[in-house]
Amino acid sequence: MPRTTRTTDPELAHKLTRRNMLGVAAGATAAALLGGATTAVAAETGPGRGHGRPVLPPGRLGIQLYSLRDKVSALGFARVFEELRRFGYDEVEYAGYTQGSAGPITLSQLRRLTRDNGLRAIGSHVGYYSADPQAYTFAQNLTKVLDDAQALGLKHIGTASGPWRYGATVDGWKRCAEEFNHYGAEARKRGMKFYQHNHAEEFSFATDRPDVRLYDVLLAETDPDLVFLEMDIYWAYAGRFRFSRRADGTPAPFDPLAYVLRQPDRYPLFHVKDGERDDSARDGYRMVDVGDGDIDYQRFISAVTRTHGGRRDHHWQAEHDNPVESFTFARKASTHLHSLREKDC
Repeated sequence: MPRTTRTTDPELAHKLTRRNMLGVAAGATAAALLGGATTAVAAETGPGRGHGRPVLPPGRLGIQLYSLRDKVSALGFARVFEELRRFGYDEVEYAGYTQGSAGPITLSQLRRLTRDNGLRAIGSHVGYYSADPQAYTFAQNLTKVLDDAQALGLKHIGTASGPWRYGATVDGWKRCAEEFNHYGAEARKRGMKFYQHNHAEEFSFATDRPDVRLYDVLLAETDPDLVFLEMDIYWAYAGRFRFSRRADGTPAPFDPLAYVLRQPDRYPLFHVKDGERDDSARDGYRMVDVGDGDIDYQRFISAVTRTHGGRRDHHWQAEHDNPVESFTFARKASTHLHSLREKDC
C-alpha cells in the first residue's frame, strides 16, 4: 500500500513516482511509521498465534562465511563445511571463493564440496565498484561475477557495498540505483536475484536533503522485481540508534522490522547477528555472539516468516564480524536459533 509522503519541495513532489511513494518516507510522521509496524507485528505475534512451533523455518539456517574466514584460510572449505553441517546448518553464503594457506580450489570443486556436505550455497558477496578497472566487482567485471555465481549454482548474488559511489546526495543514490537495476536485470537473465546488504550508514540522511533517508531512496529508485535486499538486522538496529533524528534535531524514528513487513518479498535474505545494548557505544550496541545480545529474534523471525499466510521463503544467515572463536560462535548461534519457539503472549 502506498505511503503518504510530504515534501516542502514542489518540484520533487511532482517528480515522485508511485514507486517513490512506496519507499521514500521523507515527511512521514513517527506515528504513521511506527503505528503500522506495531499493528502488523501484533497481528503476527499476538495472543493465540503461538503453539510452541519452531521460529526458524526448517532448512533455512545459513551462515555468512566471513564469520569463519580464519578457519577457511587455515583449514579449507572442506573442514569448515564438515563442522557446519555437524552444527546443524543448511546453507552458506560465500564471502570469496579462495581458501588462503589451505591451497587453491576451483569453482567446480567448491560447488561439489558444498553439496557433498549437505549444504546449499544461497548467495555471495562481491564488491560494488573499485577505482581499479580490472577489479572483481559488479561495476568493473559484471560478466565474470555472474559467470562465477552461475558456475556455483547460486540463486542470489549481491554486494555488501553501500550505494556511495556518487556521494550521499539524493541524485547520487539515484545514479547508483540505476546501476543496481542494471545488475539486477542481468542477474535475472541467469535465473538469479541481485541483492544489496546494508550497514548502519544506509539509514543516514541525504546531504542535500536532510529530510530524506538514503535507504528510502534506494527502495524507491530500484525496481522491486530486479533489486532485492539482504537486511543485516544488527546494522539496521544500529542505524535506528544513530539516525533517529534529522540534522535539525527533529525525531525520525523507524523500525527495521516494519521495513520488511511492508515489502517482505524484497527481503529474501537476512543476516542474524546480535548486539548487547550500550548507549555509550557509537552504534548503540556492542556486537556479541548470537543469543548473547538484546535483539529479539524470536519476535523478528516469527513476524517475517508468518507473512503471506505463513509461507516461509526467507533465508537466515548467522554472522559475527569478529568472533572470539569462530567455530564456537557458529555452534552457539545454531543452538540458540534452533531453540527459539513461538509462544503465546
